[in-house]
Amino acid sequence: MRDYRYLTLDCYGTLIDWRTGLAEHLGGLLRRHGVDPGPEELLRVYVEEEHRLESGPYRRYREILMESARATAARFGVSLSEAEARRFAESLPSWPPFPDTVDGLKAFRVLGFRRVILSNVDRDLLAETVRRHGLEIDGAITAEDTRTYKPNPQHWLAFCARYGARREEILHIAQSLLHDIRPALQLKIDCVWLNRYREPVPEDVRPTEMFYDMDALVGWLLTR
Repeated sequence: MRDYRYLTLDCYGTLIDWRTGLAEHLGGLLRRHGVDPGPEELLRVYVEEEHRLESGPYRRYREILMESARATAARFGVSLSEAEARRFAESLPSWPPFPDTVDGLKAFRVLGFRRVILSNVDRDLLAETVRRHGLEIDGAITAEDTRTYKPNPQHWLAFCARYGARREEILHIAQSLLHDIRPALQLKIDCVWLNRYREPVPEDVRPTEMFYDMDALVGWLLTR
């Protein structure tokens, strides 16, 4: 059994309810233009557009958010203005945390872990999210630091270099199979799939553990 010292965590989708934020803020813009694709269809199209943009040359995440919003809207026949797209991007820090996030992060500290976010965002957007919601963490690696987007492995490599961490000391916690769980497993880093949205378990993915909420994860860490 590995003796973990560090918990690395994705933020948006894992600590922050990304789907609710997307449905409220981008969905709200589309509804003001008379279009309501529904949260599932909106999510599907937005994820396609954002992943396409993140797979290209590095651009700041604000630009990715803006362009993803405009490209998504265009697929539903809506032309968003630059001001509307910017308003969507700037809304990110206001997106709500899951109900168990704040207490879960505090519990990790009590258990003696160092907590570091690995996120596909700009430093200032993450800093404002952390400040606004009172998220207790010990550090962060962002796309602005690595100039890459997960699932590129540079977030984990940068983390190991900055903290002098060995891979066997790390437990990565995330909701996204694409951006986090698959690349972490490829790096031989143990990971917990925090399956926030109760998605079906693919046959080709074997995370170290899977939980539906932070409370169950904390309970598991307590009994290891």
